[in-house]
Amino acid sequence: MRKTEEYSIKLSEDNEVVESKRVKKDKMNIFEVFGAIVGAMVTITFVFLFCFRVFDVEGSSMTPTLQDGDAVCVSTIGYTPKQGDIVVLSGADGVNKPIIKRIIAVGGDRVDINFTTGIVTVNGREEHYADDLTTQQKDIAFPLEVPEGTVFVLGDNRAMSLDSRSSEIGCVDERQIVGKVLFRYLPLGDWKVL
Repeated sequence: MRKTEEYSIKLSEDNEVVESKRVKKDKMNIFEVFGAIVGAMVTITFVFLFCFRVFDVEGSSMTPTLQDGDAVCVSTIGYTPKQGDIVVLSGADGVNKPIIKRIIAVGGDRVDINFTTGIVTVNGREEHYADDLTTQQKDIAFPLEVPEGTVFVLGDNRAMSLDSRSSEIGCVDERQIVGKVLFRYLPLGDWKVL
């Protein structure tokens, strides 16, 4: 915003300056407004291109945590995979679109699934991310040591999830992680993602 100064001058009958008064007015130039709008748009675009992305949840593999049609915001920079994080994966084997799963184990962890009892253990400790028991076996043999640089992922709806139990997905290379889900922004109201 540019400040301009105007002067109000009163002259006497003899054209002598009797009073000089300085008046300040704030005027915003149309170019300054346009520049501010363009600057804001460039900043927002930069943030969403390089720091955050948005994804729609498709399917029921993450129910009840995420529902089909939910929209989530994902952090895409400076992410180190951690057990329990919900992430978006892109380019996983056997899948031609981004998928959302939960990291159960990272490189070096030992995963075991007892399909009779439905209990998943990581390094000997039981995991409790899903309400349902994990009773459906795919074609991966357990126990399994997760290779370094990869993650083992499962959907929260174990009965309906194509995940690391299947060789179609398997252990996923960390480079295929788009980012961590930060929050759900649609539908409005429940932002939290556990």
